[in-house]
Amino acid sequence: MSHDCSQPTGPDGIYPFDARGVAKRFRHAAIFGALDSLNPGEVMRFCNDHDPLPLLNQIAQFFGPRVKVAYVSRQPGQVIIDFLVAA
Repeated sequence: MSHDCSQPTGPDGIYPFDARGVAKRFRHAAIFGALDSLNPGEVMRFCNDHDPLPLLNQIAQFFGPRVKVAYVSRQPGQVIIDFLVAA
């Protein structure tokens, strides 16, 4: 199954974030800012070219159970993760 990072998919409240287009030195700050701006029940659909395990650990430490992580795709070169902000 193919997944597209460039367009919102599914219900309203899913916002795409393609990290591949953000300079590496700004990437984590941009991701944290985007997550912090979401309202409860909204989802950020995150795209990257690799599995961002250190980032996921940082998100878990910073946001705790407020942000849920669900992989949509773990294909080499295209990792897609939905970050859901809990109510």
